[in-house]
Amino acid sequence: MEKNNVMMVVNPISGGVDKANLIGQVSHYAKYLNLNLYCLETTGENDLENIRDYFTQYQPERVIIAGGDGTIKLVVEALEQQDPLFAILPVGSANGLATDLGLIKSLEDNIAIAFQNHFIAIDYININNRMCIHLSDLGLNADLIKNYEKSSIRGKLGYALQVFKTLSQAGKSFQVSIKNKEQLIEAKAQMIVIANSQKYGTGVVINPIGIMGDGKFELIILRKVTFSVFLKIIMGKIPVSSGDVTVISTDKALININKPTSFQIDGECCADETNLDISISTSQLRIATLKT
Repeated sequence: MEKNNVMMVVNPISGGVDKANLIGQVSHYAKYLNLNLYCLETTGENDLENIRDYFTQYQPERVIIAGGDGTIKLVVEALEQQDPLFAILPVGSANGLATDLGLIKSLEDNIAIAFQNHFIAIDYININNRMCIHLSDLGLNADLIKNYEKSSIRGKLGYALQVFKTLSQAGKSFQVSIKNKEQLIEAKAQMIVIANSQKYGTGVVINPIGIMGDGKFELIILRKVTFSVFLKIIMGKIPVSSGDVTVISTDKALININKPTSFQIDGECCADETNLDISISTSQLRIATLKT
């Protein structure tokens, strides 16, 4: 890899924020450090291939990702067979991974961190042969993301406007069977979270025992999600110790659902699912963080 080459992948529409100033500041910082910055903007078409081709062309040691959880997943998935140092500039609508890593700081601070050499090594989750770095879920929150993606209003306001629509359209509970090496659980649920870390982008602690580098993930089963509980998920105040919530820590699980159910990975809406084959990764990702 070329030590002086830095690759930057920018999602131009994430978070509804203009990225021209951001790119300018990163470019200026790279120039100050005598580094070569090569910037690629995603388009929604052939992004995986474009990112791989760009990486092959410039062979950077460091890849900076400007976007939210979905953009991070896209870039890391594209470069899964490589081993660059990833850095995050959290400018998406959902920045849960950055929140967990303590990267919700000023733009200037995050740019400085992105160019430092201190990093944390984290696991990722394989779900039906797809990568999940942060959080995935089935049910109501995935419904919310699906409605948000259809909306023309981006950012946190866009999420807020979809809350009532999502709740008004919410279906009944789904029957789920969850099997791992230790147990078989059968239950009715309205939402299941597959968590590698602790928090949603809103700051809600949905998985208090989550450690991103411990070789395990957690399944959080929410049997009943009322209006007040759903608002607490959005606002970051859900009581995970309630009787309607169960948390399972494991490295592999099979989930079977009795009907197609909304599903999302790292903030990206996917096709409805009835079966999930989940396992923790055998390799890890290096992500630049503030040295503590």
